[in-house]
Amino acid sequence: MSGFSESPRQAAPPTEQELEFTDSTGAEQPAQEAPRVVVPRWVQLVLLPLALLALWALAKAAGKVLLLFVVAGVIALILNPLVALLQRSRLPRGLAVLAVYLAFFLALAGIAFLLANPISNQVKSFTHNLPSLVKEANGTIVTLEGDLHRLGVHVKFSEQGKTALQTLQGKLSKSAGKFVTFGGALLTEAVSAGFNLVLVFVLSVYMLLYGSHIGRLVRRVMPKGDGTRADDYPALVQQAVARYVGGQLLFSLIMGTTAGVALYIFGVLGIFPDGSTYAVGFGVWVALMELIPYIGPFLGALPPILVALFTNPISALWVALLFLGLQQLEGHVVAPQIFGHTLRLNPLVVIFALLLGLHVYGVLGALIALPILSVLRETAVYLGRHLEFEPWSNPRDGVL
Repeated sequence: MSGFSESPRQAAPPTEQELEFTDSTGAEQPAQEAPRVVVPRWVQLVLLPLALLALWALAKAAGKVLLLFVVAGVIALILNPLVALLQRSRLPRGLAVLAVYLAFFLALAGIAFLLANPISNQVKSFTHNLPSLVKEANGTIVTLEGDLHRLGVHVKFSEQGKTALQTLQGKLSKSAGKFVTFGGALLTEAVSAGFNLVLVFVLSVYMLLYGSHIGRLVRRVMPKGDGTRADDYPALVQQAVARYVGGQLLFSLIMGTTAGVALYIFGVLGIFPDGSTYAVGFGVWVALMELIPYIGPFLGALPPILVALFTNPISALWVALLFLGLQQLEGHVVAPQIFGHTLRLNPLVVIFALLLGLHVYGVLGALIALPILSVLRETAVYLGRHLEFEPWSNPRDGVL
C-alpha cells in the first residue's frame, strides 16, 4: 500500500482456500504475528480527510443506488454460510446459490399457506353471517331508540343512518377522480418497488457467485492478518453478520413463541376462542414480521386482531391490548438486551443505529442498520489491531 510502512515480519500469503468470500473451507494456517501498518503523518493530515470527504460525496451522489447495493450485500452475507455449507457436499457454487434461494422462497410460500387458512376461514364465516349481523345491529338500534324515547330523549338513529349513507355515497361519487389519481400513484410506487426488489435479488446473486473475487479484493485493500481465520477480515465480517442473524432469529423466536402462547391462553380462557386453534400460525407470522423493524410488530398483530374482530369486537380489543403490551416489552427489554449481547455493543448504540437508519432511509434503513453496525464494529476492531498512526511528536525531544 503506497504511503504506508510495515514491520519486517510479514504474514504468510493466504492459501487458495482462504481466498473465498468467507474463508469457509480449508485448514487454517499457523498463527503468525501480523504486521502493523504505520500510517504516515502526511496521510493522516491530507489523504484521510480527503478520502472521508470523497466517500461522503460519493454516498450522497449515489443515494438510492448505494442503498440497493448495501441491501444486496447484506443479503449475500446472510445467505453465504448456507451456500458454503452446500459447497462442502461437492455442490458447485452456482447450484448452491440456486438451491438456497429456492429454499428461501419455498419457506415463504409455506408460511403464507399456513396463515391463509385461518384468515380465509374467518372471512368466509364473516361474509356468511353478515346479513344476520346487520339484522341484529338494526334490531339493537331500534330497541335503543325506543328505550331513549321512553326516557324522554327523542332521537331517530334509523333516519340519520340513512341520511349518512346517502351523504357518504354522494361524497364518494364526487371524489371518484381523486381515488383514481391515488390508485395510479400507488400503482407506480408498487411497480418501482417491484423493480428495486428484482434488482436487489439479481445483485445479491452476483455477489454470492463472485464471492471469492470480492474476498481477494478486500484482502488487498485491508492490512494483512496473521494468516488464520481468526484474523482474516472477510471471515470476521461474516462472523459479525452471522451474530446479527443469530440474534435476530433468537429475538423473533422469543416474540413469536410469546405471542403464540399468549393467544393460546386467550383461547383456552374463552377471551379469544380462535386463539387456541390458530396459535401456531399466528406465532409463526409474528416471528416472521419481527424481522422487520418498527412496522413488523404492527403487521404481526394485524391478522389476530382481524380474526378476533370478525368473531367478537370485545375479543379484538383484548387481543390489541395483548400485542400493545408485547410491543412495550419488546422495545424496552428484549430487543436492546439481545442485540446488545450478540453484536457486542451497548444497547444505547443499538437503539441509536436503528433510529438513524429509520431517519435516513426509512424502514429499509432500519432493517439494514444493525448488520451494517456489526460490520463497522468489526472493521474498527480489525483496523485498530493492524494500524499504527505515526506520532506527531518526536519521542526523543517531545517536539513536532
